[in-house]
Amino acid sequence: MPNRSIYRISIAVLAIIGCFQLFTFSKKAVNFSFDNQTFYAAKSHDYNFNVNFCGEKIPLESKDILERFDKEIIKNTYWHSSILLFYKRSGKYFPIIEPILKKHGIPNDFKYLAIAESGLKNVVSPAGARGFWQFMEKTGLEYNLEINKEVDERYHLEKATEAACKYLKDAYAKFNSWTLVAASYNMGMYGLQKNLTRQKTNNYFDLLLNSETSRYVFRIAAFKAILENPKHFGFNLEETHRYAPMKFRTISIDTSISNFTDFAINQNINYKLLKIANPWLRNQSLKNANSKRYLLKIPSDEYFIHSNLNYPKVDSIRQQTDSLTKTLCLDSLKQVTTDTISQENSINSDSLKIAPQIEKSNQ
Repeated sequence: MPNRSIYRISIAVLAIIGCFQLFTFSKKAVNFSFDNQTFYAAKSHDYNFNVNFCGEKIPLESKDILERFDKEIIKNTYWHSSILLFYKRSGKYFPIIEPILKKHGIPNDFKYLAIAESGLKNVVSPAGARGFWQFMEKTGLEYNLEINKEVDERYHLEKATEAACKYLKDAYAKFNSWTLVAASYNMGMYGLQKNLTRQKTNNYFDLLLNSETSRYVFRIAAFKAILENPKHFGFNLEETHRYAPMKFRTISIDTSISNFTDFAINQNINYKLLKIANPWLRNQSLKNANSKRYLLKIPSDEYFIHSNLNYPKVDSIRQQTDSLTKTLCLDSLKQVTTDTISQENSINSDSLKIAPQIEKSNQ
């Protein structure tokens, strides 16, 4: 009798596993309703649209090129959590990046390079590259970013994007190809030129490079394809699912700040919100010995303070002066003017690590 019971239980377990396999790993669309949408467990995709990077065609008619692009599409299409987050974050940060690219004459597709570099987060690589655009310290200084113990503009999205555009323009002047420019961002201009010369070619798709740079342009192109055609790749996403840009006002400061917590309270926010809005300030205070003028973002009342403690407001700046500053309201991309009081801010870095990046400068 015990053996017969074990046999029946085993048959039932195998039947359940069989049903799970049938409905989870089918190659075809599963005909279930999921928010009134057909969804896929897994499938291969056709590329019946123009696949290009910055207007430069990716030659999918070449077998090796097709397989390399297909690899990145498959890896990233089924990297669901990250693609969902990239899509959502793009609504928050692309409105900042896109106008700067346009101002410098850089193709809009380079916004996807920032996803390949950092996933649109202020990450730190094992090699020490930092920020959305993953600048090494040496390269950041070469492109006029302020980097010291108090201020690190690699974490300042607008200024780091300006620096990235300058690098991209320099690289395009050298290579005259946006795909080669993207490759150089990963391995450096010197390293790329050395390979072009040795392999006697002027085309990225003819090069045999290290594994990371060989994948790099295809990864960027895959992010572009998936995020611009989410439904084609099985993602039921709408524009309303994107995060909205931060609304804030700005204040101008050219003094020292002894305590950012007190400063934040004086601005009716808290230390955390001050750091979120201004990640480029790296300490808990600012000496500002040279009286340099900085613009700080103060988040709007969409960001709440949950504590019910009522600490008295303490003057944390050396002197206060009324000033008239311009506030960029990113949801409407319009500038409005508000009266503000000068003060300041800082942030702890996001310690998430990504794959090592080679320094983006001549090596």
